[in-house]
Amino acid sequence: MSSFAFRLIATDGAARCGEIATAHGAVATPAFMPVGTQATVKGLAPETVRAAGADIVLANTYHLMLRPGAERIAALGGLHAFMNWPRAILTDSGGFQVMSLSELRQIDERQVTFRSHLDGAMVELSPERAVEIQALLGSDIAMQLDECVKLPAARTDIERAMRLSLRWAERCKRAFGDGGSRALFGIVQGGDDAGLRRESARALVDIGFHGYAIGGLAVGETPEVTLRVVDEVAPALPPERPRYLMGVGTPENLLDAVARGIDMFDCVLPTRNGRHGVAFTRRGPVSLKNARHAADPRPLDEASACPAARSYSRAYLHHLVKAGEMLGAMLLSEINVAYYQELMAGMRGAITGGRFADFAAQAKRNWEQGDVPPR
Repeated sequence: MSSFAFRLIATDGAARCGEIATAHGAVATPAFMPVGTQATVKGLAPETVRAAGADIVLANTYHLMLRPGAERIAALGGLHAFMNWPRAILTDSGGFQVMSLSELRQIDERQVTFRSHLDGAMVELSPERAVEIQALLGSDIAMQLDECVKLPAARTDIERAMRLSLRWAERCKRAFGDGGSRALFGIVQGGDDAGLRRESARALVDIGFHGYAIGGLAVGETPEVTLRVVDEVAPALPPERPRYLMGVGTPENLLDAVARGIDMFDCVLPTRNGRHGVAFTRRGPVSLKNARHAADPRPLDEASACPAARSYSRAYLHHLVKAGEMLGAMLLSEINVAYYQELMAGMRGAITGGRFADFAAQAKRNWEQGDVPPR
């Protein structure tokens, strides 16, 4: 019997507040999952990620199957023990990473065959093997293997990939079995074609999954296209199951997608931008590379729940970034992950209080106002 469950706590318009139960604790939704692709959220210790407010992180099948190997992680007690993260973990199946290596891969009905970016070895990944690897890792939520097409693309290519992904979804579901305490999500494909998206969603619901993701986005399309796809797909998904928008996005992207009924997100932006000297704040993004911070004694955000945002001066953060010091990337990554979690918590409170539209409007006004320099 699976310990995975989802319950809706409140709705406000299409926005939803809920909770996912897993064998490794509850996940409050809407949820943002920090990306720990190679069993680490870059630059952050697990306790720092948890202290920032994260209930769940994402790890990646593609990278972990190549190094250190799923069987080795299983022998060491599974991914939770391996990375010292006691909370929930979702594993992406690797379809997106395989797409990004398009010149090194071949796809047929059975599987995808690709050349490892590490040592050049040829590797085979079938739907069944993707499910097996995720079971060895012991993730709480596994994803089906799919084919992700970079946009823009010809409709014939989008349709072929969508139909292959549906056939692979059926194979993943069979291979997964009852899954024990774990869950399996299907992935809606169909590019930017509304009809194909609706067809994919209907077929996946007929197969039956614990949750449903919208994949094949954040691959070159505009934010307007992303939201149009969400508008088409979200109403076609069962309300009693969690909805996951993969690879998205900026704080504004999250706000707009939650307004359309999305429950889960992941993106590398908080840590990637942190490593490049950019902080996310209530007043929008702030580049600590900018010389205007060089003599500024103020904290980055005195009202932040994150101690690093309150305790270090802008002048010091600027110095760390300009000097290329590791601590600068670590602190800004911590600040960014905490900001994303604070934003999600704010959305949950607003939905529960029936004031989501006001919350969203105020957040956007704050971002538009920008980071005001000292007088």
